[in-house]
Amino acid sequence: QVQLVESGGGSVQAGGSLKLSCAASGYPFSVCGMGWFRQAPGKQRELVSSISDTGTTTYANSVKGRFTISRDNAKNTLYLQMNSLKTEDTAVYYCAACVPYRYWGQGTQVTVSS
Repeated sequence: QVQLVESGGGSVQAGGSLKLSCAASGYPFSVCGMGWFRQAPGKQRELVSSISDTGTTTYANSVKGRFTISRDNAKNTLYLQMNSLKTEDTAVYYCAACVPYRYWGQGTQVTVSS
């Protein structure tokens, strides 16, 4: 059974940092592309960042230069380092696996206050 479990969310002031983790199990982690999505209240879910099985990364324009996605295949874990957080980064963050993202985690709340 596939499981994706996010952690690391929380409340932080603008300018602060958080690091999200996504622990994966139940599928061959190293061969799957992974992504971080987010959904703010009243908005559509959007792709924040992705990383392929070979390590190629993409970022939404809104987070370029502030967020860094990475993966540790030995630990079956995906990460998202978020720096210089802004209030507009407030959302529920989800990890997703295996493009076209067949598997999803339950989400972790990130709240950035001014």
